[in-house]
Amino acid sequence: MSQRVISGMVFRHLQSNFSLFSSSMNNVSKNCRPSITHIFEARYYSSNLGSKGNKEDEPAQAVKFNSNFENVDGQNGKAVVSSYWGVPPSRVTKEDGSPWRWNCFRPWETYKADTSIDVTKHHKATTFMDKFAYWTVQSLKFPTYLFFQRRHMCHAMLLETVAAVPGMVGGMLLHLKSIRRFEHSGGWIKALLEEAENERMHLMTFLELSQPKWYERALVFVVQGVFANAYFVSYVVSPKLAHRIVGYLEEEAVNSYTEFLIDLEKGLVENRPAPAIAIDYWQLPSESTLKDVVTVIRADEAHHRDLNHFASVRKIFIFLFDENILNTSNLLEEVIDQYGTKIEKVFIIKINK
Repeated sequence: MSQRVISGMVFRHLQSNFSLFSSSMNNVSKNCRPSITHIFEARYYSSNLGSKGNKEDEPAQAVKFNSNFENVDGQNGKAVVSSYWGVPPSRVTKEDGSPWRWNCFRPWETYKADTSIDVTKHHKATTFMDKFAYWTVQSLKFPTYLFFQRRHMCHAMLLETVAAVPGMVGGMLLHLKSIRRFEHSGGWIKALLEEAENERMHLMTFLELSQPKWYERALVFVVQGVFANAYFVSYVVSPKLAHRIVGYLEEEAVNSYTEFLIDLEKGLVENRPAPAIAIDYWQLPSESTLKDVVTVIRADEAHHRDLNHFASVRKIFIFLFDENILNTSNLLEEVIDQYGTKIEKVFIIKINK
């Protein structure tokens, strides 16, 4: 028997076995396909419709957004909550029993802003580090003022995309430092992350009132990419310098919102009703307006200003020429009022006459 005949017989034998294997795999695939499809569809529906939609014969429902950025089922208009992991969150209600409408923050994360804070406070630059931080911020603010001019809403949105970066970067680096050194953070990680979250909620509030244009969105990509990396490097080199820069940035934010309020009072900007997300987040009255929202946001920025300036100056030196000066001028109370109550060290040096 020739070699060609033998090769042909072997090839036909292998071909028949391969055909049997292929047909058996097709049968297995047909039997497994419904279950596999069910798994993927279950994940799809759970990611988009919460607890609804695990049925195979049910078409995919489009999820749209209303003016309050709530997830809404396209068919019946009922609010649903998206969950990336496919686990529907627990239902949360307000104090009056009505359903909680937001999944980006919870009722226990809301608060009433302290609007009594001094919004005119300015940290005078005396040291080289302070002057460097101050003039860095001054050089950065002029391009934004030229670009936005009196468009306060768009200016505020871009401002908040930048303001939400430092707290997250600083909190992350302090978190890594705490792990690396096996030491506590003194509460600074939580404080900085809460600052970043608060700034992000400012942005979510302004998004309810105005949608940024395509070139403004593109500008955010550029500004955030440059600023986030630059701030990361500056925080690694000198955390105190980084906090001082943010302190001056927050001072400019306070000034910007003050101009916003002035134009609202003059009627140059429409004082529209406050969005629902702002009413719930800051526990505002239901009849609040845009002016009330800008007022509480400005107060938040003032608190961030004091926090970052305090983070840059945590060691206070007090020189006393008279041992009774603390009782007569309440010097310590003034220092605590200026720099906060979490001063790391206070050095009281008495100098005798």
